[in-house]
Amino acid sequence: MKKLIVGLAGNPNVGKTTVFNQLTGMRQHVGNWPGKTVERAEGHFTHGNYEYDVVDLPGNYALSAHSMEEIVSRDFIVDDDSDVIVNVVDAANLERNLYLTVQMMELGANLVLALNMNDFAKKKDHIIDIDLMSELLGFSVVEINAKNKDGFDVLLSAVEKAASKPKNTSAKLSYGDELKEHLGDLQELIERDNKLLDVPSIWTAIKLLEKDSIVIQKVQQSSISSQIMAETDKVAGHLHTIYKEGAEEVVANARYAFIDGLMAEAVKRPAVEKETITDKIDKIVTNRILAPFIFIILMWAMFQLTFTVGAPFQDMIDQAFGMLSEWVATFLGDGLLSSFVCDGIIGGVGGVLTFLPIIILMFLFLSILEDCGYLARAAFTLDKIMHKIVGLHGKAFIPMILGFGCGVPAIMATRTMENEGDRMLAMMLVPFMSCTARLPIYAIFVAAFFADNGGNVLLAIYLLGIVVALIVAAILKRTMFKGLSTPFVMELPTYKVPSLKGVLLHTWEKVKGFLRKAGTIILACSIVLWILQNIFPYGGSDPQMSLLGMIGTAIAPIFAPLGFGTWQAAVAIIAGLAAKEVVVATFGTLAGMEEDDEEGITNLIHDTFTPLSAFSFMAFTLLYTPCFAAIGAIKQETNSYKWALTMCAITLVTAFIVSFLIYNIGLLAGFG
Repeated sequence: MKKLIVGLAGNPNVGKTTVFNQLTGMRQHVGNWPGKTVERAEGHFTHGNYEYDVVDLPGNYALSAHSMEEIVSRDFIVDDDSDVIVNVVDAANLERNLYLTVQMMELGANLVLALNMNDFAKKKDHIIDIDLMSELLGFSVVEINAKNKDGFDVLLSAVEKAASKPKNTSAKLSYGDELKEHLGDLQELIERDNKLLDVPSIWTAIKLLEKDSIVIQKVQQSSISSQIMAETDKVAGHLHTIYKEGAEEVVANARYAFIDGLMAEAVKRPAVEKETITDKIDKIVTNRILAPFIFIILMWAMFQLTFTVGAPFQDMIDQAFGMLSEWVATFLGDGLLSSFVCDGIIGGVGGVLTFLPIIILMFLFLSILEDCGYLARAAFTLDKIMHKIVGLHGKAFIPMILGFGCGVPAIMATRTMENEGDRMLAMMLVPFMSCTARLPIYAIFVAAFFADNGGNVLLAIYLLGIVVALIVAAILKRTMFKGLSTPFVMELPTYKVPSLKGVLLHTWEKVKGFLRKAGTIILACSIVLWILQNIFPYGGSDPQMSLLGMIGTAIAPIFAPLGFGTWQAAVAIIAGLAAKEVVVATFGTLAGMEEDDEEGITNLIHDTFTPLSAFSFMAFTLLYTPCFAAIGAIKQETNSYKWALTMCAITLVTAFIVSFLIYNIGLLAGFG
């Protein structure tokens, strides 16, 4: 079979990832690009006589050097190993999407244009002449429906046909005689050095006029660099004389002029655009007054459903692990081995896996909200609040939204922010978002103290994280990170019914990460905790006199003002630095040590906390130093331990202050 390497490129929110999921199904994996902390999704499938290797490129609006995502995408397109680039575009917003298409044409990519969301285009009375557009562009244009795979066979046939052509042979670009003439002069000079011809000379010429730092650095290594740069300055000066604009604006205008001509020839649109269902919904959902309340109501409903639906399944898994522990204990008998397996492994890892239904449901609901288009509205809603209160633009809230899933990719997502100060500040805020690793902690305390109001308590914790993040941001913005934020324009995707397959794949990808962590980090920590718990330096069998108990007893007084100055709580907090789920694993291991404890973790929680100190503990675990992986991600992103340690200090101090206020104000209010 012949192998084809295909890249999927396009703007954000055009259905590119849905196309990827439909093509590859479960035959995909997610990692990082070599040497880059940008997510790389890759999948495989076969079609006819071809074996496909498909790479889902980061969603971009352009191929500049402004972000790592854009650089990754254009490097992949330049790479000789890629055979075809499938450019997925939103047919209802074709004009905006084609700007990226034009840049890929300049880069000499073997392109196939996949028109998605055609039903939305038809509702807006946009009629696209596919054949004429294909003729004008110089490569295949195919109508598809990403949700039900309509047009996929035609698309793959077009890909296989395009793969047989050499690169940069069919695309038809036209920028007008004036710009063409001056680009031609610059191209002629560039083509004298073969080292610069790994990409089309027109791409290098345009990027020089756009002052692209990466291309300029490459050209400066040429033997005729001085001549090329002198000609670039000459062309830029001439264009400014004629158009009264900088060369970058002239090039952008030429691209849009080409797109306008293409649209005028191949697309019929009504003189007045019809109001879409998305427009009608957004009048309510993004309304200045209603939007925050809608956000809170949706979050509340999500948490209520999570606990209401998840609780029975949680009980079933809990009973299953209880039965497994009893069977193993019967089989192994009394002794250290039995204690190690039942208390250390089953009690620790099993205690965390008990909350798998809640984790799955939370991921499922978040995936639905993301795929239907609402999460972007949530970011847009909170963008206004952030701008007024914090002075930080809404782009910082996108990593914060991602932080509800996991802090590591959320920290990586800050690299899309151009302003370095804003980027650093956003990294300081991400740990305050309640990642799903903290869900098992909330679940055990909700089950123990707040069973009748689980959804309300969970909503309060998530909102607490957002409010605290905004307050901390306001303080840091006026002290450590002074200066103006860069402007940001946020695009809101069209509302759509999420595809079942896409939602399930998103959910499974995240659940798989949780299970992997349960089988590695949590297992390792549970074993270490069990060992420490079974070492008694001074003899006896009192759990508090074990090495683990002595460590907890030594540091417990620090947390006494917060309401949980017990050695068990102290040990759990320290263990939670490895991974937040280990807090639950710790309680599970400790519960296994209590011979008269029939109800495991819940009984231990009841003996150790009151409802007020429980809520204070939940707030502390929400806000204090994140896991080692998140700390490592900040160190990797900033290439410095300084900012990683700064974040640890900020979160720890904040957690202590907030928990102190919650507990002591609660006591004064009579909730003790």
